[in-house]
Amino acid sequence: MGFIGSGHIGSTIARLAIEAGHQVMLSNSRGPETLADTAAELGPRASAATSGEAAAAGDIVVVTVPVKAFPELPAVPLAGKTVIDTCNFGPERDGHIPELDSMALTSSELLLRYIPDAMLVKAFNNIFFKHLLSLTRPAGAADRSYLPIAGDSAAAKAAATEFIESIGYSVVDAGPLADSWRQATGTPAWGTPYGPFSNEKGQPVGEDAIRAALATATR
Repeated sequence: MGFIGSGHIGSTIARLAIEAGHQVMLSNSRGPETLADTAAELGPRASAATSGEAAAAGDIVVVTVPVKAFPELPAVPLAGKTVIDTCNFGPERDGHIPELDSMALTSSELLLRYIPDAMLVKAFNNIFFKHLLSLTRPAGAADRSYLPIAGDSAAAKAAATEFIESIGYSVVDAGPLADSWRQATGTPAWGTPYGPFSNEKGQPVGEDAIRAALATATR
């Protein structure tokens, strides 16, 4: 697993991946030396690298950066890769981006313009990082939670689903990238189903609740 961005969500997914037996390579915009402590804490399955190295090394690459950083992503090593996009657009952080302000594109569709040969899957963008860490459950558990994913590549969705299931979640297929707005910031599927931020443990969420939240989203 390669990680481009190692903030709250990225480092949480990396931690869960390591617990599930995956190797992870972390990167950020400041250089691998700034991730030495994080990699050491995560243990021998973790290493730090440049974003280009993480992109090249990962069978699956998680992109978890501000939307304004999309132009800086290493497109060439991401070609042909399954890329999990966890990013949400926030004008207060990212500035105004006309295609997103007008809702002509989803943030994932915008990302694809910068990494056009990647196979993109939207996931992990609708859950608080503390809930993501605490709600993981083994396969078959009655209180296993569901996460929505959206994407245009069946193969990439299958790869992302296999990974998500390995770290303790089940998956709801939320449709193509054009429908990924249904799980973006402020929608019924974003945050709320898993409980308030003030409850760090969160609450398990089943398939029907996620499907209903996606269906009731409006633009």
